[in-house]
Amino acid sequence: MRHVSVYDYTDESTREAALEAAATAVKDGKLLVLPTDTVYGIGADAFNKDAVQALLDAKGRGRQFPPPVLIGDPNVMHALGFDIPPIIEDLVEEYWPGPLTVIVQAQPSLHWDLGETKGTVALRMPNHEAAIALLKRTGPLAVSSANKHGGEAAKSVMDAAVQLGDAVEVYLDGGKSRIGESSTIIDATVNPPKILRRGALSEEEIVEKFGEIFTPEKTHDPEEVDHAEESVEPGEVQEADGAKAPEEKSTAGEDKADA
Repeated sequence: MRHVSVYDYTDESTREAALEAAATAVKDGKLLVLPTDTVYGIGADAFNKDAVQALLDAKGRGRQFPPPVLIGDPNVMHALGFDIPPIIEDLVEEYWPGPLTVIVQAQPSLHWDLGETKGTVALRMPNHEAAIALLKRTGPLAVSSANKHGGEAAKSVMDAAVQLGDAVEVYLDGGKSRIGESSTIIDATVNPPKILRRGALSEEEIVEKFGEIFTPEKTHDPEEVDHAEESVEPGEVQEADGAKAPEEKSTAGEDKADA
């Protein structure tokens, strides 16, 4: 049985030791559990392919479900992704840090292996003090929900430990998850953007502030005056692991309960 350490981040006297232990685990290619604003996540160095594979193995999850990447600064989005639509820039400015995950084209020069991403990456900046403090020490982390594949999202460190056990070296206890609901996922690699998973950030809130950004504009064919093309409301994909409905091009996958 592996040695497992649990650190109470809510205790100021152990906070520094907790961050140091977590950062060291990441550097050594180990796994950790960390609190976020949505649910608890299981994390690994995003640029260590063996650590990412260990994360997938701990969850019982295949490479067809690559983990999202958490970042500690919104500017990092441009280092990891490219060809980001202006509306996504606006959404990130408004809702990061927070419960919004955006799937963008990944920079082709990056030396990482998150799984079968088809050249995309799911990015989020969490709104949690412990997560941000850790990310500033480690850089981008591959983070999936801290539960077995298809299991219930962990809303406490104990929830995570029950499911993941000694597959994780360091557990950061940040208390109960503040939101307790997964982030909303928006695919920015299609036009218009598409909601792949409805989560803590509602479509209604986004539309109220930014308009009908998820609905294609109506077009009018002058040669077919009586048959204007209908505008189609994108349907919500089946809420299951992997998130995106089958298409010719699949994007970075997410667990139903991903952080």
